[in-house]
Amino acid sequence: MGCWTLEPKISLAIRVNPLISFLEGTASPFHQISPNKTSQFLLHSFPFRSHSNTLQRKRRNAWLFTPGPLLCLFTSAAISTAPQPFDKISLREQSLENRRFREVLDIINKLSSLKPDILSVRMVHSLVLKVGAFAHLPASTSLLIVYARSGDFQSAVALFGEILDKDVIVWNAMMTMYIENGCLGAAVDFFVAMVEEGPGFDSRTLVIAISALSNMNRLEQGQILHGLSVKTGMLSDSFLCNALIDMYAKCGELSSSECLFEAMQFKDLVSWNSMITGCVYNNNPQKSLQYFKRMASCERQADDVSLSCAIAAASTCFGEWITGQVIHGWGIKLGYDESSHISFANSIISLYSQCGYIEAAQTVFRGMIHKDVISWNSMVDGFASNGKIIEAFDLLCEMQLAGRQLDTVTVVTIVPLCAELMLLSEGRSIHGFAVRRYMGSDLSVVNSLMDMYMKCEKIKAAEQLFNTMPDRDLVSWNIVILGYSQNGQSGEAQTLFKELLYRYSHYSLSTLLAILPSCSSPEHFQFGKSIHCWQLKMGFSNYILAINSLIFMYINCGDLKASLSLFSRVSASADTSCWNTTIAGCTQNGYFEKALEYFNLMRRASNVRHDSITLVNVLSACGNLELVNEGKLLHGLSFKTLEGTEIRVQNALITMYGRLGEIESAKLVFYSSCKHNLCSWNCMISAFAQNKESKRALELFCSLEFEPNEITISTMLSACAELGLLRHGKQIHAYVLRFGFQKNTYISAALVDMYSNCGRMDLSQQMFHNLPEKSVAAWNSMISAYGFHNNGQKAIEIFDKMIESGTRPTKSTFVSLLSTCSHLGLLDEGQWYYNYMLDEFGVEPVTEHHVCMVDLLGRSGRLHEAYEFIKQMATRPKPGVWGALLSACNYHGDLEMGRKVAKILFRTEPDNIGYYVTLFNMYVAAGRWSDAAELRRIIEDRQLKKTAGYSLIDIGFG
Repeated sequence: MGCWTLEPKISLAIRVNPLISFLEGTASPFHQISPNKTSQFLLHSFPFRSHSNTLQRKRRNAWLFTPGPLLCLFTSAAISTAPQPFDKISLREQSLENRRFREVLDIINKLSSLKPDILSVRMVHSLVLKVGAFAHLPASTSLLIVYARSGDFQSAVALFGEILDKDVIVWNAMMTMYIENGCLGAAVDFFVAMVEEGPGFDSRTLVIAISALSNMNRLEQGQILHGLSVKTGMLSDSFLCNALIDMYAKCGELSSSECLFEAMQFKDLVSWNSMITGCVYNNNPQKSLQYFKRMASCERQADDVSLSCAIAAASTCFGEWITGQVIHGWGIKLGYDESSHISFANSIISLYSQCGYIEAAQTVFRGMIHKDVISWNSMVDGFASNGKIIEAFDLLCEMQLAGRQLDTVTVVTIVPLCAELMLLSEGRSIHGFAVRRYMGSDLSVVNSLMDMYMKCEKIKAAEQLFNTMPDRDLVSWNIVILGYSQNGQSGEAQTLFKELLYRYSHYSLSTLLAILPSCSSPEHFQFGKSIHCWQLKMGFSNYILAINSLIFMYINCGDLKASLSLFSRVSASADTSCWNTTIAGCTQNGYFEKALEYFNLMRRASNVRHDSITLVNVLSACGNLELVNEGKLLHGLSFKTLEGTEIRVQNALITMYGRLGEIESAKLVFYSSCKHNLCSWNCMISAFAQNKESKRALELFCSLEFEPNEITISTMLSACAELGLLRHGKQIHAYVLRFGFQKNTYISAALVDMYSNCGRMDLSQQMFHNLPEKSVAAWNSMISAYGFHNNGQKAIEIFDKMIESGTRPTKSTFVSLLSTCSHLGLLDEGQWYYNYMLDEFGVEPVTEHHVCMVDLLGRSGRLHEAYEFIKQMATRPKPGVWGALLSACNYHGDLEMGRKVAKILFRTEPDNIGYYVTLFNMYVAAGRWSDAAELRRIIEDRQLKKTAGYSLIDIGFG
């Protein structure tokens, strides 16, 4: 026909099963849908006048095909429809002259109702030929269908070629057979040939063709068939309308489905089900529930398809938990008991799991008489999503023991769980299982495995999977790019992104979110700006996630002005996540004042309110700025708004009080909390260690209720180093070796530092030289160790080797170097390192460097030069800088300079008794007893007391 504009005949059949499961539009790319037969269309005959005169037959067409939608339901609540080709077939009415073939036809029909084997089919074929029934169209068509059911597709095709007088029903059966065997493209080509060369078509033909196009997601061709249906007057067929509704929904044109549905004069149950499933498929569960309620108001009794889909919609729609329960009760009232209706029970399991009622979901699961693979997958996913990791893995084992084979959906459900919890061993086991079960070529399985390896920092394994993939989709590229970005391999991520741009023309928001984390430092700033331009070009500028990522990128690259300018453009409509991104970015990059400033602006905004993430970042800013009063106000605010009961806020409070030196307040938060995780213990132990309470840190470590991790170990090694407890340090070292923590760079550096501080420089050197890869922390610890043991020349040599190895020095490196130069009087070397650390190594001087320089100049007797150095500082000097100069004045007996510096310190830190004691000693040394007595009176009036000194002796074997 002239109006048919499909593409030319496709030579390669598309191997897509017509019962294919579809991915939900907004779900994770690793959630698949498995088919579950719940509904059929019974398509009655509709004779159509063909262009060929050979079709003018008087007998009626009474074949019933079932190519209507098939509801596919899984835990993601995505819905799919597909044809059921040969169920419930009625034969043509037989004339008197054909009744002699009735017995043969009965045999074929009985064989068709079973799962026939090839041998039986061929025996029946021989019988048909023997009695001469091959020319009888019902018999030959039934034989064709039996061949298709047996899986002998080639014989069915050959048989079709032998039938001479083919009518529409035979052609329809052949089209349906193509679809059942996954040859969707070939089925469409067959339809074109049927229209151009065959007997014409009827409404069933259009239904079959539309079913193939909907599964191929070919909207334009489907619209042509819609027009053809209108032109030929077949749109009055409700089955054809239902197929079109299903096609539009699958192709993302839900509005067209709705228009067609509303225009239908007579709506059957399948019509309603098609709309309900179509809405869920298009990620509109709220509208799906509206159609379900409309159907109920029309007194149309729901079936298990309607109920299952409506419950799935309720489980994915926020605030519809009660509606789901009501539908559950209504289903039981209608006789759809979850113990015998599998699809209904599966949707109930998903509902209760997603609403957090995992025990109720488990009760439904255990009560099911028959469970399919979707039932097991739903329960595994329910355990996983509710944090019951052990139960999820136990159910996997039970699933295998029950003889139920894991499918690709099971794999892509459990692998992300391994990725999230860093369960590399379990993930590898599942990888091996997938290879043994020939799932290794499944795209969703490979994508989930790559994601798992990337999150477990096994980049080489992920690369190997990616490089050996025969076919890659955009998700595959996004996973690897994001994995590179998150594992610090920015260059590789950017190179792969450029290759992606060369190969693809269409991208997703996930592509942008994957590449932006690679621009996390000033050296990648230009590339980040080019990504911003690309984002604008691709039309992602209206996505809040894209804006948040760009704001964070600019802050990480040091362009605070650009990030805040970008935020100001959306501040009027910014949500909580956007504010949190800005505040967190400022906090993590040291812009603490800006973080507090934007928190105050957020508090004034009427359309947003802070959450626990906001408070965690603002508390960190207060701790770093040493703002005691502001920190306590935030503590009160957190409990006033109930965020203070969240464990991460409590951990942030402990950390803040630890930095502020408010150890009693930190203890109060820790011991008043009824819930602790390992992070809580680490925060409290660190608070003790930071405030010279290493003994209490060790005592708390001994009562630890969790298995210690790398942070716990490194903190305890620092405590042992401070206390000089070599015996305890060795015990922790043994624990490190036993559990393989020695590969952690911070732990290896802490061991070097611990042995050095405990006087075992030989063990410290041995630890350092045995490291296979020396981190910057290890180099810093070794430089500090040599400086601590008065071997400045060796410290300088280690620094030179560090530069030769390509390791970039940090702020801590120069603190150790300058401190060493100060203690050993290496004035020229110290001045060179300070003057060139910014120009040569890009390290910005901070307070610790200033203190070292003042101490270096002061020890060398250059007090006035040190005083001028402080006066010329770009930032306001901290009390520690003046304190270093005061100590130098005491050492050299410069009373006048000492008095001047002491006055400054008394104003900035009036309660620090150390400054008073230093000035008092200077007065005594100079013989100015009256001034010394006056200063003592001031100390007594202010009730200042010096902390008593003490010595520790470790009784044991060192």
